[in-house]
Amino acid sequence: MTQTVVGIMGPGATATPLQLELAYALGKAIASTGWVVLTGGRAVGVMEAACRGAQAAGGLTVGILPSADGADMSTAVDIPILTGLGDGRNVVNVLSSRVVVACGLGPGTAAEIALALKARRPVILMAMPPGASDLWQSLATGPIAIANTVEAAVAQINQWLTP
Repeated sequence: MTQTVVGIMGPGATATPLQLELAYALGKAIASTGWVVLTGGRAVGVMEAACRGAQAAGGLTVGILPSADGADMSTAVDIPILTGLGDGRNVVNVLSSRVVVACGLGPGTAAEIALALKARRPVILMAMPPGASDLWQSLATGPIAIANTVEAAVAQINQWLTP
């Protein structure tokens, strides 16, 4: 049986307390549904918080790491994918996810959102700075939504994944 993988993307070291709180709750909620949580796998920011939340719910986490040695890996990653691709791993994050949830915004997250839109992966935007959601919506040619709560994000994912 194929597992459903949901990517949670967001800032690393520059993540705000709100983004960290949302990412933890999102990871927990996604894992509680039985979906696999995929992140950039590093031990910082949204990646760390989402993986910790998923593990707290007994879920499975996958980390797509930029390094070839895993030195920067979160201990909350169950399945590390060591790429040695640096920021090029963003395309792996996106294409390996059925849905991409962007929790906050930084340069790497912006690249992941753009790649997701280009690949027509469904995207959910959370905790975006003013004006950012409007920009992403204007560029979207596939499914995109804004979620103000974790519950709304999970409901939207469910809607997109239900045939």
